[in-house]
Amino acid sequence: MNISPAMHRARVRAGALCIALTLAGCATWHGPSEAGDGPARERAVSATSHNARVSATVLGSEDSKRMYGADINTTGVQPLWIEVQNGTSQALWLLRSGTDPDYFSPHEVAWSVHTLLGGATNTSIDDYFSKLGFSNPIPPGETRSGILFTNPDQGIKLVNIDLFGSQTLIPFSLFLRVPGGTTDPGLAQIPFPFPETAVTDYEDLASLRAALDRLPCCATDASGTVQADPLNAVGIGQLTDIGAALVRRNYRRDARESDRAQRVFGREPDFVMRKQAQAGAPATWVRGWLAPIRFQGQLVYVAQVGRPVGGRFAPRGETHLTLHENVDEARNYLIQDMMYSSGLDKLGFVNGVGAASPTHPRTTLDGATYYTDGLRAVVFFATRPRSLSDVNFLDWVPYLEERSTLQPGATRDAHQ
Repeated sequence: MNISPAMHRARVRAGALCIALTLAGCATWHGPSEAGDGPARERAVSATSHNARVSATVLGSEDSKRMYGADINTTGVQPLWIEVQNGTSQALWLLRSGTDPDYFSPHEVAWSVHTLLGGATNTSIDDYFSKLGFSNPIPPGETRSGILFTNPDQGIKLVNIDLFGSQTLIPFSLFLRVPGGTTDPGLAQIPFPFPETAVTDYEDLASLRAALDRLPCCATDASGTVQADPLNAVGIGQLTDIGAALVRRNYRRDARESDRAQRVFGREPDFVMRKQAQAGAPATWVRGWLAPIRFQGQLVYVAQVGRPVGGRFAPRGETHLTLHENVDEARNYLIQDMMYSSGLDKLGFVNGVGAASPTHPRTTLDGATYYTDGLRAVVFFATRPRSLSDVNFLDWVPYLEERSTLQPGATRDAHQ
């Protein structure tokens, strides 16, 4: 029987593939001979509280290759080395979801480096990854260290470490440098873009409320002449507490070119965070600017909260997303997220944005329109854990009472 050249080439390719698969299945994987955590320990950031001490380091690509024999970072995972010294009289558990609500298990990450038809090799890989993972519990008087696989951050990574015991939660928040990234000094330390003489520190809630009313209603363009998105939220607290609450609800730093077009106090946003949606879908954003005011020594940030037209159904990969007209919905979504973050202390509403009805909306930079009840939410943060029943609702603008009197689609009178 004559075999055509094309059929012969196909058979050769099929045979080569079978040989490759057989060799892959017989391949032997060995854990690296020098997988110690010494280099990670040398640059670790540490903190101590309630007789417990934690240390942590973000692992870069070189660390991954040295410890795992593969560059784990290229899979969209950021390994985090954590050590806990338990000086208490009870066992403690590290709550992984507190560090990253979408953390990866060791077996998930191990699967990404499996060999085809690997058999015993893949089992060895699974066992090795599990061995290096952080193991609970941490017995009293002992020290445990290991790897937690998190989602990637750039520049500076805010890491929450929650240690849980019987009727006990010991929280930590650490700012860690990401290897190979450009350090962002605005997140490595508390930023003070204003001279101290220009900063007013308010000691009572009444004077604070008046100051928040006087903040600009909206951002502007770079020239300061064209009105941009509304400033519909204020966050008050220590930087670590604010950041911890956002991270716990899966907000991550994600500044884009369109964010930089918005200016307040003559500058671009000090931070931009986005709620991580599934499959990389567009998400709710928070743009924040440090204001030239304080409350009892705590930082005050004024912010824009919005979401794109289409929400999570908007096209992925868009470089510019259009603001959805219902900005109050995005603001209220953030409030509920912060209530469930375990870091919310007080909540109130103030005027300052100015009402705009659906029939007479306001226009922003790119021609998008929005309507609003004209209020900005004021969120006071505290060190976690705080329960929902601990939240104090301030008797400023009685938002909850007023909403019950409005008809669907109606907004407050701008002069109320």
